[in-house]
Amino acid sequence: MSTRHYRLPSFPQRKLLLVRAAIGSEKGIPIRLNLLLDTGARYTLLPVEIVRAVGCEIHSPLRRIPVMTAQGVIQAPIVEVPWFHCLGQRIERWPVIAHTLPPESFVDGLLGMDFLTRFQVTIVLDQARSAEIILRVPD
Repeated sequence: MSTRHYRLPSFPQRKLLLVRAAIGSEKGIPIRLNLLLDTGARYTLLPVEIVRAVGCEIHSPLRRIPVMTAQGVIQAPIVEVPWFHCLGQRIERWPVIAHTLPPESFVDGLLGMDFLTRFQVTIVLDQARSAEIILRVPD
């Protein structure tokens, strides 16, 4: 099992766990995203316009699930992005919720427990001075 360490430089200012990710289509240019690592989110959530840009059709989702938003509960589509890359891990044909967060949320989406539970993950917080994610990946 290999171990990878990821320091989160934005943590001391905002006290949030922000990670970089990318998605893409088979032949397209990768689209980079800033995601909030959210241990309270069951699924990874990405903006509608981004999943459309990589060829996903939100009107024909894999399924719909209820999602609590500021406006109440909606039935959000789950679509399969061709590939998803975060914390050094690339996952092919990754199902995500397609929903755009409000502009004032300052992140593109959420990295949910569906991603984190694929690995052995440790989040280390050093008295609010720094944050690090330790990811253990099977060889």
